Amino acid sequence: MSQGGPLAGVRVVELGVWVAGPACGGVLADWGAEVIKVEPPAGDPQRNIFGALGQGDQDAVPPFEIDNRGKKSVVIDLRSDGGRAKMRELLASADAFVTNVRLAALARLGLDPSSIRAANPRLVYGIITGYGLEGPDAHRPGYDIGGYWARSGLAHTLVPPGANPPPNRSGQGDHVTGMSLVAGVAAALFDAQRTGQGRLVSTSLLRNGIYNIGWDIGIQLRFGKRESTRPRENGRAPLMLNYFAGDGRAFWMLALEGDRHWPAVVAAVDSDRLRVDHFATAKLRLANNTELIATLDELFAERPMNEWAARFDQHDVWWAPLNTIPEVIVDPQARASGAFVAMSPRDGEEPFEAVNNPVDFDGYTLRPGPVPRLGEHTNDYLH
Repeated sequence: MSQGGPLAGVRVVELGVWVAGPACGGVLADWGAEVIKVEPPAGDPQRNIFGALGQGDQDAVPPFEIDNRGKKSVVIDLRSDGGRAKMRELLASADAFVTNVRLAALARLGLDPSSIRAANPRLVYGIITGYGLEGPDAHRPGYDIGGYWARSGLAHTLVPPGANPPPNRSGQGDHVTGMSLVAGVAAALFDAQRTGQGRLVSTSLLRNGIYNIGWDIGIQLRFGKRESTRPRENGRAPLMLNYFAGDGRAFWMLALEGDRHWPAVVAAVDSDRLRVDHFATAKLRLANNTELIATLDELFAERPMNEWAARFDQHDVWWAPLNTIPEVIVDPQARASGAFVAMSPRDGEEPFEAVNNPVDFDGYTLRPGPVPRLGEHTNDYLH
């Protein structure tokens, strides 16, 4: 196994704040790139996310650690002429620049795409915005809640009509969008090797949210309508639904192909309540979906999860556990898949684990570098 990674030898300068831009730089660093994180004197605000949420300062900040491990932290005051000159020197040595700073701020700093690419034609310039580079709201701040969840239509599809979506978990849209920019930057770096020319690579929270519900939006585009999300008890696919076992543990049935999978479900559950004419075909089960869901709710409550798991596996019923986060962390399959990675602790720090990035490369052993302290590497890069 080789150390480093497929991007070893690639230098990336990151001007990122909060999550989406740093998430892109973080994956590039995981894959072996030398990522120089440029921070203001006060640091990336994500370093103090717990304080920003009113929970007090903490030394360990997992949301910051996962997206910034292995980087080199360089402090530059971009409000000064000298600072901007140092930034230009760094960019002149880089293969790629990634940022999620808003366009207006980049223009004020002389770091907008046109200015930087004119001075560095081989540079790959990657940018994440809330809503895109063009259009009436390109200037608006987004966060993932605004661009990815709310405006894309994604949050609206999660609940039945008239219901307000629950608060979303932090960073989901940011991580998806950061990964999209990783792909774009990697493709542009490959292209630059062939052509000798860098290029602007852009993505947005809005575009990623729309792409991720492309099935729903595509149906609307083609047919002018789509079926609204239904309450669980009236779901149109009773065999692709979540249920509770008798011990309170939850699972998701995955019997997508109705008539193919139905006989196995009947055999596993082994109840005459399912061997009735009005459940006999997929069409009939759809017509009687509310009754079937209620019936399955009652039947699944009769046995604990371990018994259902054995029965499902015996009869080749497809299913998945509906894990809590603590259960995910100890799930042997999640562990075997490489979902968690041992971090490189700093002096005096206890060993700990973090979430791994989702891509593996055969032939490379990738282990994240330590999380940089603010400005730790400034003297290594600025003279």
